[in-house]
Amino acid sequence: MRVALFVTCLADTLFPQAAMATVRLLERLGHEVVFPEGQTCCGQMHINTGYPHDALRLVRRHVRVFAPYDVVVAPSGSCVGSVRHQHATVARGAGDERLASRAEDVAARTYELSEFLVDVLGVTDVGAYYPHRVTYHPTCHSLRMLRVGDRPLRLLRAVRGLDLVELPQAEQCCGFGGTFAVKNADTSTAMLADKMRHVLATGADVCTAGDASCLMHIGGGLSRLRAGVRTVHLAEILASTEAGVAGTPDGGAVAPAPTTGGTR
Repeated sequence: MRVALFVTCLADTLFPQAAMATVRLLERLGHEVVFPEGQTCCGQMHINTGYPHDALRLVRRHVRVFAPYDVVVAPSGSCVGSVRHQHATVARGAGDERLASRAEDVAARTYELSEFLVDVLGVTDVGAYYPHRVTYHPTCHSLRMLRVGDRPLRLLRAVRGLDLVELPQAEQCCGFGGTFAVKNADTSTAMLADKMRHVLATGADVCTAGDASCLMHIGGGLSRLRAGVRTVHLAEILASTEAGVAGTPDGGAVAPAPTTGGTR
């Protein structure tokens, strides 16, 4: 299958390892991955902060860039959620029904990584090996907008060597919410403190999720606590292999570099 990678601007600028892991994983499963170079931000930030007019140009560009591809995959529930639930609305709000229809067409072919693996490819065991104690944080957009459910957990349970521990009150927001963390810093910090307390209670070495934005927020807090818990994107875990432990050049990594924000 030929898959177009929607890398997302956050992965492109701050967390390229999540995007590269997505490519390694999909190629290992036998699929060709292409990177449409004309892609930019999907416009979610503009839409969520009340600037749909500015987002309209980004929606047009996104539709134009990804329209030629039968399948589009992104390592981000948040950005896929925007493509699916916001793009057509923005277009209709601007009176552009043709764009709205094209946006819906692209959205129907756009998948978050875990749902693509489980629902489209029909796999849960991707041949990964990751000998660490891991807890999973279900991000708000993946949980509530995309309704990915237990797909990430099913994938993690099939990873050899991985000790998956349940995160208490997992469905609670981590407090990031994009500009919410800036505009409501005190509330965001309190929510983050709750999330970190639950992560630490698991005794996990690694906290994983399907969105780099939430991992940046949680990881930044944990690094400031010097808690010794790393945040690693789900794609990086699924791309890791036993061969990577032995140092063979397959791109796998059992102990990837920390993907946290904040000061270490």
